[in-house]
Amino acid sequence: MEWRWTAGPAPSGGPAGEETEGVVLLRVLGSAAGGGSPQWNCGCPVCTAVRSGAGPARTQSSVAVSADRRRWFLINASPDVRTQIEAFPALHPREDRTTPLEAVLLTDAELDHTLGLLMLREARAGLSLYATPAVHKTLRDGSGLLPALERYCPVQWRAVVPGVGMSLDGGLSCRAFDVPTTKRSRFGPGEDHGRVVGYRLTDERSGGTLVYLPGVQALTPELAAEMQGCQCLLIDGTCWRDDELVRLGLAGKTSREMGHLPIDGPDGSLALLPALGVGRTIFVHLNNTNPVLLEDSPERRVVEGSGMEVARDGLEVEV
Repeated sequence: MEWRWTAGPAPSGGPAGEETEGVVLLRVLGSAAGGGSPQWNCGCPVCTAVRSGAGPARTQSSVAVSADRRRWFLINASPDVRTQIEAFPALHPREDRTTPLEAVLLTDAELDHTLGLLMLREARAGLSLYATPAVHKTLRDGSGLLPALERYCPVQWRAVVPGVGMSLDGGLSCRAFDVPTTKRSRFGPGEDHGRVVGYRLTDERSGGTLVYLPGVQALTPELAAEMQGCQCLLIDGTCWRDDELVRLGLAGKTSREMGHLPIDGPDGSLALLPALGVGRTIFVHLNNTNPVLLEDSPERRVVEGSGMEVARDGLEVEV
């Protein structure tokens, strides 16, 4: 197993078209929650500190993954997707408008995970989109994002069925799994499965596994089984405290009520995750109010003292 940290936008793999020995590479394109860090209209203590240089700015949540360094898959397309692609040379077009981007996989229909699809509308050969039927329906009939996108380019929908494995190009396979949520207002009525999913990604040659789970409300036994024993877990770190936004006067709901398990507390992720036997745990989807964004904060020291990590844009992980 090999881990690599890249602080800046360094390219990965060999020259264009060159096969690389089979290990899954995941690049964190954006590590913040919706709105980024600092958020444009927020003067909270953390945003103010980030503006003063106490921590790096972060774009909105998305990752890119590949097993051969030639064919890349985005998981979620944030509103910052153009900036994220430009910051990662492995995603640059190789000639004319040929792109190494094979497809986009969605975890849900949140705007901060899907608005970037509109920024990809120039895809002249069309856009391949992996999404559950519930997410697809919301994007078509709820937000209307898909009909808008289809006015510019063809979209090939590939249905994601939680619990059923899929083989992707380049020696990469994945399996989506259901993530229970009470966030019904944004995802439309009904009790359909697949409104929010995580992905377990596996290198078909080395057997290395990554789990990407940017949104989780509670650590159920079923979810714990999906994460168990993976080499690397990238998991929802939206808020430090459950009442973080309430304390700041920025919202009337707790982190859990908004669909996110807090990091701190006796039943928070910091206390629950060590029992899963995960090789490496990295918090992603960090809200602009979360003090772990500040490199010298006590909360950041607690996370790092536990052996876990806080993602930043440009982090690369190999398994």
